[in-house]
Parts: sequence; structure tokens; C-alpha cells
Amino acid sequence: MEHTKEQLKYLQSLPLKEKIQISIARIIEWYETWGGQVYISFSGGKDSTVLLDLVRKIYPDVKAAFCDTGLEYPEIREFVKTFDNVEWLKPKMSFVEVLKKYGYPFPSKEQAAFIKEYSTTKSEKLKNIRINGNKYGMGKISKRWKIFLDSEFNVGDECCDIMKKNPAKDFEKRSGLKPYIGTQTQESKQRESNWIKYGCNAFDMKRPQSKPLSFWTEQDILEYIYTNNLPVCSVYGQIIKNENGSLYFSKCQRTGCIFCGFGCHLEEEPNRFQRLKETHPQLWDYCMRGGKYNEDGKWIPDKGLGMAKILDFIGVKYK
Repeated sequence: MEHTKEQLKYLQSLPLKEKIQISIARIIEWYETWGGQVYISFSGGKDSTVLLDLVRKIYPDVKAAFCDTGLEYPEIREFVKTFDNVEWLKPKMSFVEVLKKYGYPFPSKEQAAFIKEYSTTKSEKLKNIRINGNKYGMGKISKRWKIFLDSEFNVGDECCDIMKKNPAKDFEKRSGLKPYIGTQTQESKQRESNWIKYGCNAFDMKRPQSKPLSFWTEQDILEYIYTNNLPVCSVYGQIIKNENGSLYFSKCQRTGCIFCGFGCHLEEEPNRFQRLKETHPQLWDYCMRGGKYNEDGKWIPDKGLGMAKILDFIGVKYK
């Protein structure tokens, strides 16, 4: 049964206490449908930490799985080690190998996919769509990012699939377990459209998955952590309440993959790379230095990821 944007907005407007009850109902439904053959996708970040807490309050023995990509803050890896019954997964390719083969993760996941398609397709129709858009004006490379079309930089959107989704899919195939995932619809239009089509518990997806926090907001996550005194990774710092009552972390507001460039051009300063320089200078140095041109004249990692050159190219400060 499909849902509507109005239903989603209503759920998002509910107080946290009611959201928790709805999420618990979705968690139980998922568990019972699959006879307990479920697991928690656990990144060590704030959202999946809340999800882990909710699920294990009901079902303490549910396994969690952490994908050790090598792209996490060191504090995240140490935080994950404090939890029992966590399976550690590994991608089949390193991040450097992904960058060399598929390109850098800039400027956004959608735009990187469009740029890659334009550069590799033999279809003139698709090329035209990527430049001019479809009949609704959608699906085109934005004017700002056409600079990548004739540049020395390859960009692509494959890194998340290779580094995170594929190891999770392999684990699910091997174990037969179905995932709980801690994402919210407010994070992207794609996640919103998936919720409208499937709801929180997507039984009919090719890869069935439960997202019981789909209708929560960022403030809901922070409020849950704050009111329950829930331990989170030290990289976030402490939760602070500002004058208007909104909550925020004293250090990192998000974790994710520390070398990811998607969306960095939208951030206010200090952006993710400027913060990385202050908090983890060695990792920042590895991210920025190095790089070389391959035989095709394209910029690739070498003795470092070489991202400073790309950030200069798109006008994003990193010092």
C-alpha cells in the first residue's frame, strides 16, 4: 500500500513519545514476520545507535553488523567495539581502488551519476537528457557541474554501493537475516519516495528492509539521546541546547565517510574538511596530499588521495 506526503508530514509532526511507540510497532512487525531472522545495520553513528538501543530494548539478542570500510573516524571503530554481538564486515575493494576505477565522490551522488552516464553512454538520447533534461526538465547535469565534463577528474556514485551496500548484501545472502536500517526520509528525496511507496517496513522491495526511524527528524534523534542519556561516539562531543531549545552536538554533527565529498559545497564554514584538519590532522593530510595523472590524463590517488586539487577546482576551502 502506498502512502502520501501528507501522511509523512503528519508522522513527522508527532511528539517523540508517539513516534517511539510507532517505531516499536514497526520493529516488532519486522521481527515477527521474519521469525526473528533479522539484524541491525550499525554504523556507529548517532542514528544507528538510537536504532540499536530501540531494537535491543525489545530483542536483546538481535545481531548487529558493522561495515569496516576504513573510511570511519577512528573513534567510531573504537565505539563499535564496545558493543557485543556485532559482526564486522569488509568491502572487497579499498577506497583507493574505488577512486581509481570509478572516480571521486563529488559533487553530489545524483550529479556524479549523471556526469558518469554522459561520459560513458553511447546513447545520444541519454546524452541529450543529461545536458538538457527530460520533458519535465529533470535528470540533467546542473550548469555549475558541467565543468567536470571536460576536466581531468573522473567522478562517480559507486563508492557507497561497493564500500557499504555490497558487503551488507553479501552478509544477508550468507546469513538469511533481514536488516533494520536507521535512516530518515528527511535526508533525501529518494528516501522520501521509497517511504511513500513502501512505508517503514519494505517487505516488497527486492532487498527487504525495515527503516523504523524513517519519519523521525534530526531533532528527534538528538532528543532521544539527550533524554535517555544514551552514550554516543566521542567524536560527537556533548549535546547542547541552544536558546530556542534546539539540540546540537559540540563537535561533529555528522560522521559518515570522512573522505566523502558529496555535498561538501553546500556546507557553511568550517566545513567537514576544515573540521577534519583541526580534529584529525594526519587523516586530513592523507586526504589532501598526493595524487598523479594516469595514462589517460585523469587525476588519481597516489601517496595520498589528492583531494586538495579537486576542492580547489570546485572552489571549496579545506584549510
